[in-house]
Amino acid sequence: MKNGVLAYIGIGSNLGDSARQCKDAIAQLSRMSGISVERFSSLYKTEPFMDVPGASEAEMESSGQNWFVNAVAELKTRLSAHDLFRTLQAMEDHMGRVRTYPGAPRVIDLDLLLYGQEMICEEDLIVPHPRMHQRRFVLEPMCEIASYTIHPAFGVSMRGLKDRLDDQKIVLRCEI
Repeated sequence: MKNGVLAYIGIGSNLGDSARQCKDAIAQLSRMSGISVERFSSLYKTEPFMDVPGASEAEMESSGQNWFVNAVAELKTRLSAHDLFRTLQAMEDHMGRVRTYPGAPRVIDLDLLLYGQEMICEEDLIVPHPRMHQRRFVLEPMCEIASYTIHPAFGVSMRGLKDRLDDQKIVLRCEI
C-alpha cells in the first residue's frame, strides 16, 4: 500500500492460548481491506495488573489474572482513525472478547495506540492512547519496531518515554 497513515496497534491476551490469539489477530489484520501490516514486534510475556481508574495499588497488585502476551503492530491504513477503531472492536468481538468489567481478563485486546501524528480527543476515541506512555508492556514492543517514533502529545520518542518510565512490571521478550 503506497498511500496511507502509519498507525500502531497494541495487541494483548491473557485467556486461552494467548500467543496464538495475538498471532491470529496480526494475521487477520493483514487480510483486511485498507490495512497493510508493515511490521510487528516479538511477543512479550507481561506481568498482569488491574487497569481500572480509581483502583488502589493493592487492588491492582492482587488482580489474580494470568500473565499477558503482548505485542505491537505497525500498520499502514487508508481507514480513518474512527473506522480503524471500529474495525479493531469488531475483530475483538469476532475473536470472542467479552467485556464484563474494566480490566477483566480477555481473549484479545486491540488498542489503537497512535494514528499518524494525530491527536483525537472525543467521547468514543482518544488517540494517542491515554496511558501508553505509562506502560512498559506497550513501550517495550513499541521500541523494538519504532523506537524513534515521536509521541504527538509529548514530543518525545518512544525510547525517551521508555527511559523515563516508572512502571516496574515484568515484561519479557519471548519466542512463544
